[in-house]
Amino acid sequence: MKRVEPQSIRQIIDRVLSTSGSRQELLEHRASYLWSEIVGPGINRHTSRRYVTNGVLHVYITSAAMKSEIEHSKSRIIDAINSALDAPVLTSIAVH
Repeated sequence: MKRVEPQSIRQIIDRVLSTSGSRQELLEHRASYLWSEIVGPGINRHTSRRYVTNGVLHVYITSAAMKSEIEHSKSRIIDAINSALDAPVLTSIAVH
């Protein structure tokens, strides 16, 4: 049996995800999950639905005032989520 250098669990999982093609999908799910942590409970309270497709985070907001606030903070939110993921997953945010 061939000996290999020891690897951390994270390295093994990243390698498996990269070879299976699921890494991008996992990052998109994590980006959607991070929404609540990045924007905080005030905005998250008015979020009814969120998902990511093709690098676009779709967010459904129930408050017109919050929609306006998010429109002005899109680039900051995208940068914060991408930074937390340590990967350029999001390219834009669509507020519905």
